[in-house]
Amino acid sequence: MSPSAIPTSTSNGHFKNDLNLSLRGLGVEYPPFLVGPEALETLANRFYPPSPALKKVLSINCFTGIETRAAIGDVDHPLVNQSNAPTIKELNDLFRVEGVRLSVNACTKAIQEWGGRVDDITHVVSTTCTNSANPGFDHYVVKQLGIRTSVEKILLHGIGCSGGMAAMRTAAHLALGSSYQRKPARVLVLACEISSVLVRSELDSINQEQQTRVGVCLFSDCASAAILSNGVGDDESAEPIYDLLGWKHQIIEGTEEDLGFDVDPLGWKVILTQRVPTLAAAAVSPCFQDLVKSVPELHDNSQSPMAADFDWALHPGGSLIITGVEQAMNLTPEHLRASYEIYMKYGNSSSATIFSVLNKLRESEGKENVVACAFGPGIALEMMALRRHNLGALSTNGSESDESFEIVDTAGAAVHEHLANGSGVPHMNGTKTMTNGAAAADDCSNADSLAAEAGSSVANRCELNGTPAGDGGRGPASELPIEDVD
Repeated sequence: MSPSAIPTSTSNGHFKNDLNLSLRGLGVEYPPFLVGPEALETLANRFYPPSPALKKVLSINCFTGIETRAAIGDVDHPLVNQSNAPTIKELNDLFRVEGVRLSVNACTKAIQEWGGRVDDITHVVSTTCTNSANPGFDHYVVKQLGIRTSVEKILLHGIGCSGGMAAMRTAAHLALGSSYQRKPARVLVLACEISSVLVRSELDSINQEQQTRVGVCLFSDCASAAILSNGVGDDESAEPIYDLLGWKHQIIEGTEEDLGFDVDPLGWKVILTQRVPTLAAAAVSPCFQDLVKSVPELHDNSQSPMAADFDWALHPGGSLIITGVEQAMNLTPEHLRASYEIYMKYGNSSSATIFSVLNKLRESEGKENVVACAFGPGIALEMMALRRHNLGALSTNGSESDESFEIVDTAGAAVHEHLANGSGVPHMNGTKTMTNGAAAADDCSNADSLAAEAGSSVANRCELNGTPAGDGGRGPASELPIEDVD
């Protein structure tokens, strides 16, 4: 085979047909606790005096659309119940234990589904925005997995919620480089975030600076992993999960101050302005058009596909981001069913969330082609086109749910309803509804304006009890509030 025949992207930004890149394994590991919105109020009342800013944040917390968030501990976790917020050293020490544990479990699931040997892993591309120690957490994950010491490792930082997709894009370039050399590439891609223990630092800022900081209402803990193959030496009888067809990376100019995660003596501080949902929604359409143009095999009889011809694995950064993209791209909730479900049950786990959404998406029947999309600091937009194999429902390497879900408009009329067993967007508590814009909680006033400030057009009743996470199996319900980066 000549070098010109090797799959690669061309100089004009168009991708060759059949890059021969595929996801062969996916693994998602949430920690053992799921906590409801009431947990944040519990901690706030324990350690902080009433104030206008705190009252506003706690009101917003009722209207994020998130029912529960995944956390490493409950509301009584020692690290968030000290007299002062945990230091960066304490946060790092915890990440070295809990973050590495979650990561090893997620990677193990992905490797087991792939079916290969750890000695065959050629590269490891990892990302996190909730730890910055050296050596990075990936060093300890690789060591515990028993991967050979000569494996090529890359740890990405500074990319926040888009990190999972940026890591996959990096892995794809590495794999194509191996293809050019006619060598096999089996790239382990890993994302891990622990945001829940940053709650006290965020509450400190709300109390001291009287700022409306909504990150404390959104973020959660998770590790997720994938195995990307370049096809060289693959077992042809083993069907991949997704083929990777192409990708697009774009910076939205003039937005550096809108989305970020600033370093602080007590960890990191979320930067999230009210402009983010609007900026994100406006950027998706031109990026999608460019991506579609760059992937010739998406075109059927020279016809360019529409956004609605794809299922969408959108990073659920906030409900206004989900609904904004839905409206901007003329999609329905069914197109975004996996994003809605992960957001409602687990919250925003930053970089680790996108693989969780892709994992959930393959559980139900759907469209062959998929668009994955995420936003990170910069503001950076990451987008990928994938082709799904086995279009029927699958059992997967993550938490599962078979509940039903309903979205209603502001007048209360049903606009979309999905049934159980993977045929739609599950709602975690069966008969509850997720309401666009309307005030659904009796104890939170000004629902629309507060929800908008929180990055949420979804007002959700604030009456949830903590329940143990499906993968955790460690016992009773718990209620640790969560928050984190972009």
